[in-house]
This record gives sequence, C-alpha cells and structure tokens, in this order.
Amino acid sequence: MLSVELHTHSNLSYDGRDPVELLLEQAGAVGLDAIAITDHDEIAASLRAAELAPEYGLVGIPGTEITSEAGHVLGIGVDERVPPGLSYGETLERIHDLGGIAVVPHPFQSSRSGVGAKVSRDELARADAIEVYNSRLLTGRSNRKAKRFARSRGLPMTAGSDAHIGEMVGQAVTRVDTRGERSVEAILAGIREGRTSVDGRRTPWRISFRQAGGGVKRRIRNRLDSLLG
Repeated sequence: MLSVELHTHSNLSYDGRDPVELLLEQAGAVGLDAIAITDHDEIAASLRAAELAPEYGLVGIPGTEITSEAGHVLGIGVDERVPPGLSYGETLERIHDLGGIAVVPHPFQSSRSGVGAKVSRDELARADAIEVYNSRLLTGRSNRKAKRFARSRGLPMTAGSDAHIGEMVGQAVTRVDTRGERSVEAILAGIREGRTSVDGRRTPWRISFRQAGGGVKRRIRNRLDSLLG
C-alpha cells in the first residue's frame, strides 16, 4: 500500500501560501509515498512538483482542482489545464480525455463549492472516486455523508488534507494498493478499481481559520493587482 496525498495547494492557488518545494519537503518528512498538488484552475506548479518529487523520494502526481459550473472537481493524473466554468459532465470528460481520474472533493459542503448541491446523485456517481475524508472539517457531518454516498454507489473512496499551507500536508492520506508498483499509473489504476482505504486527522481550527483568512487576503490583493495592472 502506498500512502498518497491527493489534495494540496501551493502558492499558485489564489488561497495557497507555500511553494511546491516546501510541500514536497513536508510530504517526505511525514513518510508519504506520493503527492498531488491540486491548485485551483492552475497546473504549472503541479507539473513542476511532479518533476521534482523523485528528489524527495516521492512519486509526483500531476493534478488540478477545477471549478466546474457545479463546483469543484479534482483532476488527478492530468498534465494539461482544464478550463473552469464547464459543466460538471464536460469537466469529467476533459479529465478522462487527458488520461486522468475525476475525484469529487468535499461533495456535500456547499460553502466550499461542493458539487452535491447542484448535481443529481446519479450525476455525482459518474465520478471515478469520492473524497470521503477532507481534513478541513468542522463537525465531520459532510465527510460522513460523503462516505455513506460512496458506499451506497460502490464508488472508490479517497482522502485529502486540502492543505493550503505546507505543515498540513499529510493530514489525510489515501492508502492505495498498487500491486507492488510505485508509479503514477499504478496509483491511478488502484483508485479507479477501488483498492483504497482512508486515514485522516482534523486540521486544527486555528489553522483552518488562518488558511481561510490568508486566502481572503490573497484574493483581495490579486483582485486589486488585476484592476491596477
């Protein structure tokens, strides 16, 4: 089983803080085997991280968190940017066309752009996997709901720290049975086929609030820069 972090953000995300080198360093320090950097609607930092990952003893998985019309979708294993604003179905198709898998993060948290409020349960079930443990939780209710849904539909389950600062990388881990292989392809195949288990810890509230506050400040700063630039 490989320990894989599937949901993290670098400073290329509007609400991320740290460069990929710090995220990779943390991933190696906490004993992960693989990591995907999944910046919001961006992929350049993830591609760089995938190249650098072997220097840290890691498998680097390219990826991105795409803002579809319905909400967020993780494209894991894609090496091109998927444009935001497409329908949920089109977003899944683009991910598959690029050879990746579509994982729906925090599906029942509408305040965080979960798609569960805007697509039917049958549409939601078209994803390749459901993130059933997201570390940035308040009560855990949404995580439990996601897990019940995935079980009811027989969908593969994943976890993600949703880290926006380096020290939170590894708070939630997807353990993937790769049949002894250590590669991106083996990890994607293991997730598709449901050979996963999840393990996670809650991001401390003070850090969640700090991450959220930092994201708001960066969004305002970026907006002002675009208006003035």
